[in-house]
Amino acid sequence: MPKSIPRTYSRYSRDAAALLGALIREARNERKLTAQELADRAGISRGLLQRIEKGNLKCEIGAVFEVATIVGIQLFEADGSVLARQLRQTKEKLTLMPKSVRRKSKKVNDDF
Repeated sequence: MPKSIPRTYSRYSRDAAALLGALIREARNERKLTAQELADRAGISRGLLQRIEKGNLKCEIGAVFEVATIVGIQLFEADGSVLARQLRQTKEKLTLMPKSVRRKSKKVNDDF
């Protein structure tokens, strides 16, 4: 099995993940929840919750969103109907776009 290539992330992505993790930890503390209690409610391990709170970018996005939702962090629009409408509009737009994007192949100039 080949070794995995280390993944690099932009500074913006690292800062955004660190901010979200800090917001999750702050909200958890404000609600007086232990890490184990929140992890149990989210259905994840305490170690994964700790990695989320540290801003680890390799955590599963679904777990991060679930933890944020449990502690009351607004990721998008607070109103569920607005979120549903935006999702529907985006899906409608995607149906009008091509299914895949391909670069035009360059014509090889083999005249020597």
